Amino acid sequence: MRWKQFFTPVESIDSTQARDMMADTDTGDMLVLDVRQPSEYNAGHIPGATLIPLPQLTDRLDELDRDQPLMVY
Repeated sequence: MRWKQFFTPVESIDSTQARDMMADTDTGDMLVLDVRQPSEYNAGHIPGATLIPLPQLTDRLDELDRDQPLMVY
């Protein structure tokens, strides 16, 4: 287990703040991570979002750019 991940500061925002953040940020400068199930993602998702279902996240952390801002939903 990667215990250091639990000490990384995070900020919770609401949907309005998320929408504003996405409007103010170039899409290449922020990773939008969708942690829902594939069926939920296929039913509708934020354009450009990367799908990594929550149960797979720990095993796929190496796919994330640690230097890039990350929004998770």
